[in-house]
Amino acid sequence: MAAWFSTVLFVCCILESTVESTQVQRNRYTNSFSLARSTRSRVQQLLKKYKEQELGNLDFDGRSQQLTDLPLLSTDFDSWLQLSDWDRLHAAFLDMQAYWNILERKRGDLEKEEKAHSWLRKTWISLPQRFKHIQLDLRDLMNQVSSQMRFTRRSWMKPTPAAVHLNSERSPRADWDSRVEGYIALRDLDLYLTKLARDFLLLASKRHS
Repeated sequence: MAAWFSTVLFVCCILESTVESTQVQRNRYTNSFSLARSTRSRVQQLLKKYKEQELGNLDFDGRSQQLTDLPLLSTDFDSWLQLSDWDRLHAAFLDMQAYWNILERKRGDLEKEEKAHSWLRKTWISLPQRFKHIQLDLRDLMNQVSSQMRFTRRSWMKPTPAAVHLNSERSPRADWDSRVEGYIALRDLDLYLTKLARDFLLLASKRHS
């Protein structure tokens, strides 16, 4: 009788621990979902300001232009549903790293522009600082994803980010192209964060069962 009771107690402890672990995971994914949405809101605000200050046109539309070093935004729905949690998290981590890298490069370009034209800092809201805030949000999201990846696979080790090389002196044409690249990066990041929030929502919903 005592042995039977001990076995039941042991099983109950395991089940309780599993439920608590599932709840913790669900809360983490929910928090990541909220951060992805709030980050997207800040990206949208920055995109509007960027078009005004860097492109001189709030209605600028370069939707036909793409950057090859950014993640693809198109998704096959059936394939997306079949992704394992690990593959979903790993892809999210790599995608966010790609966006962080290009924002770092563009922030460097903007800082050089501010130094060359000191009056920009006096009359305009600092775009480099806005870029930095978005990067900090992305870094927080990457840390959250990395934590979930370690929970899924204990062997996962967060990679050391590669150094981002800033652009050297450019011609006026190249300078304009670089500004358009900044627009494309923010535009695609806005769309990507919608996709990322959807991933977090799906991952959280799996923990309700």
